[in-house]
Amino acid sequence: MFVLTIDQKASRTGPDLVPAGLAQFARLGKDGATLGPERTVGDELQLATSDAEVALEVVLSATRTGRWSTGVGLGDVDRPLPASIRSGRGAAFINARTAVDRAKSDATRVAIVGGAQADDVQALVRLLVYLRDRRTAKGWEVYDALAEGLTQQDVAHRLGITAGAVSLRASAGGLRVEEQAVPALVRALAAADVNAGG
Repeated sequence: MFVLTIDQKASRTGPDLVPAGLAQFARLGKDGATLGPERTVGDELQLATSDAEVALEVVLSATRTGRWSTGVGLGDVDRPLPASIRSGRGAAFINARTAVDRAKSDATRVAIVGGAQADDVQALVRLLVYLRDRRTAKGWEVYDALAEGLTQQDVAHRLGITAGAVSLRASAGGLRVEEQAVPALVRALAAADVNAGG
């Protein structure tokens, strides 16, 4: 099981982002979230899923804005699952707490804890987040349009640029690298969770 504890950065000096975060992560996890997302305490929210793809999607969404620290805990959870994630117990919950505390001091704002493979998967996820952090606004514009299912030609038409310019933005933004990395990371996360007893 993947338990994600997501904590708002600099919450004392800015607006409460948790309501928007709850809506954002609920949309992402609609087909795979087992529990949550729910506000747990203060400026923090939590969700649990058995789906590695959902877990990675939430991590990438949370880290994109730079406004959240995201801890991923791998491992088992007590069954039966409670109605509210706030009542959840088990190794994955403990590991998620440790992970979010570590994420707060990491430049990529993400940490993964639990089992022998967690450090390896964490290093790979951080590498992808590092790549995404260097993507320009123009690169994100192309990324978002392609994520809607548009072709490069359609994106070029929408943005009023050439298809070649779209290709250059995609290349500079590492879009193809990410496209290839995500399925491999999902498999690595799933294997790490199994190894951790999740």
